[in-house]
Amino acid sequence: MNDIKITPEIVKEHGLTEAEYDRIVSAMGREPNYTELGIYSVMWSEHCSYKSSRFHLKKLPTEAPWVICGPGENAGVIDIGDGQAVIFKMESHNHPSYIEPYQGAATGVGGILRDVFTMGARPVANMNALRFGEPSHPKTKHLLAGVVEGIGGYGNCVGVPTVGGETNFDPSYNGNILVNAMTVGLADKDKIFYSAAAGVGNPVVYVGSKTGRDGIHGATMASAEFTEDSEEKRPTVQVGDPFTEKLLIEACLELMATDAIIAIQDMGAAGLTSSSVEMASKGGVGFELNLDKVPQREANMTPYEMCLSESQERMLMVLKPGREEMAQAIFEKWELDFAVIGEITDTGKLTLTFGGDIVGDMPIASLVEDAPEYERPYTPTPTRPTADVPAVNDLNKAVMDMVGGPHLCSRRWIWEQYDHMVMGDTIGRPGGDAAVVRVHGTDKALAISTDVSPRYCFANPVEGGRQAVAETWRNITAVGGMPLAITNCLNFGNPERKDIMGQFVGCLEGMGEACRALDYPIVSGNVSLYNETNGSGILPTPAIGGVGILKNADARATINFKAEGDTILLIGETKDELGASLYQKQLLGEDSGMPPHVDLTIERRNGDFVRALIENGQVSTCHDLSDGGLIAGLADMAIAGSMGASVTLNDDQPLHVSLFSETQARYLISADDATAEDIRREAKDAGIPVTILGKTGGKCLNVNDGTIDIAMSDLTSAHRDWMPNFMKNAS
Repeated sequence: MNDIKITPEIVKEHGLTEAEYDRIVSAMGREPNYTELGIYSVMWSEHCSYKSSRFHLKKLPTEAPWVICGPGENAGVIDIGDGQAVIFKMESHNHPSYIEPYQGAATGVGGILRDVFTMGARPVANMNALRFGEPSHPKTKHLLAGVVEGIGGYGNCVGVPTVGGETNFDPSYNGNILVNAMTVGLADKDKIFYSAAAGVGNPVVYVGSKTGRDGIHGATMASAEFTEDSEEKRPTVQVGDPFTEKLLIEACLELMATDAIIAIQDMGAAGLTSSSVEMASKGGVGFELNLDKVPQREANMTPYEMCLSESQERMLMVLKPGREEMAQAIFEKWELDFAVIGEITDTGKLTLTFGGDIVGDMPIASLVEDAPEYERPYTPTPTRPTADVPAVNDLNKAVMDMVGGPHLCSRRWIWEQYDHMVMGDTIGRPGGDAAVVRVHGTDKALAISTDVSPRYCFANPVEGGRQAVAETWRNITAVGGMPLAITNCLNFGNPERKDIMGQFVGCLEGMGEACRALDYPIVSGNVSLYNETNGSGILPTPAIGGVGILKNADARATINFKAEGDTILLIGETKDELGASLYQKQLLGEDSGMPPHVDLTIERRNGDFVRALIENGQVSTCHDLSDGGLIAGLADMAIAGSMGASVTLNDDQPLHVSLFSETQARYLISADDATAEDIRREAKDAGIPVTILGKTGGKCLNVNDGTIDIAMSDLTSAHRDWMPNFMKNAS
């Protein structure tokens, strides 16, 4: 295969420009052969090199006293005290999931699990952020069914609970769905494993499953936009085996309990190529690999195929000399492949042999440091004029349509397919503001949330970026957690378009501002560009995954009303902010105006106040307000608590503004009368707006003496039935 002549057409097929190819020739001092061209193509792909985003990613805040390891490793690591660390990351598997939804989503889960346990953590929770086209699109139901089945099939079998996430619909995802997977793991602070190879002569070891032909050019495919023939790319989608992954987790953790491992890396995008190159690069060493020794499940595999395969459930390790036999015994006990396939050299090169011949010889530095970095031109998103959003005629119908529609309805149909209780430490089940998972054997718990409002990011990327970060911070705060750090999955269209690059730059600017203001650094992440089909891009979707800590898991708050006759309070001020709102989009079919402003000083002040109430035991019912505004929050709390509420709104604004405005930094809480009065007084003393809205109880959701009056039975049925009815007869 290395005899294939490198032509301009072949270079283009590998996703490289003429200038990039010339750069490769210059770095090597000669023309690459076919295998070498394939290796450069994946290492210099958008997916692996971040060539369009690196310049801007450097601007993000990544440090804090509790950050042990920020971006650059397999996952981020934060200190949670008591000698324990949390390791977490979020990644995309968008293109594969559109082509083959079950395997695309399943292998997305498998890949992110490996990113976390390769650093020494036992995975304790999975999350996901899913975005599909409009419900009426002919593919939406099929894609949703396949993705959910794939996530459940892999996560359930591997034995890690899927504890929450989000699912949204919008026409911009009709031809390019988003499947973002997040894993959170726990490790001992003094037993973190990194990927930097060291020690000339030390053995390089391959473990896990055998290498096949699935997933070849997966990284390249993920770095290009879709066209009409995208379904022909099915062979580039990997095939996962969760049972093997479970064995791999246990075998790796068993070996990690010894002192045998010097470095370890999972084989993710670009498989053996990326894992070996990244390990050698970080260690400043060379690798010599004998491809004849790579375990193979298919006959007559070429060096090109072995290097670029993205077969799943595989890892690469550097072991201390003399530990090979002990390590091999562990992996064979778990019925996994184990092979010494090479050694570390001092050449600074990736040298590949096959059949006794050298089939690849490339400078490691050129594969990594020399990868192109583009400061692409961009056009900032124009500022929208203010929108005057009118009232609808029938508020009762409006509430029912929103709460019982695709955007706000219950996601129970989805999360019931996930085992969210396996491992026995899940405290907060899906459906709340944040998932809550106990730190095993302690009183502590982790609070985990994923969120972003893409329509805000489209309307004003800077505000949208701020809001995405602030929303996860608020979700974690609403259960009583102290937010610590975030991971992200930056999903955008074609960065070669100035308007798309403007969205990217704007969102990152807003994200950075929010992270700094909230002491909430970014410790890991993923960039997914070229999310377009035939030139039509997705909404800018910088999905944020947040992690926080509850010192006392028993003091957490939940969204459900707890007792009849409690007082309902609104923390925060409501403004006329219906631009880019769900009310405007769903009920009026419009998208205009500016999204709500995110005042980060107020966000922090209000959130810190609410968290203190929860930590002090004054509040056990809390819900942050976002999509759908106040009425959506009230409906969520009433449905979750199986009881109604009666509220009166007299804030001198039109009623539809009070109900549906999406003003940020707001929380709904409920408490008994005496506690509510204490809270009102404390808030007033702290200069925090607080409004007593009304009382819990009854069988209806009642606003302003019957202006809105909806039976809880009707509201609950509408909320719970939309998705099961929509997914009937899904194939």
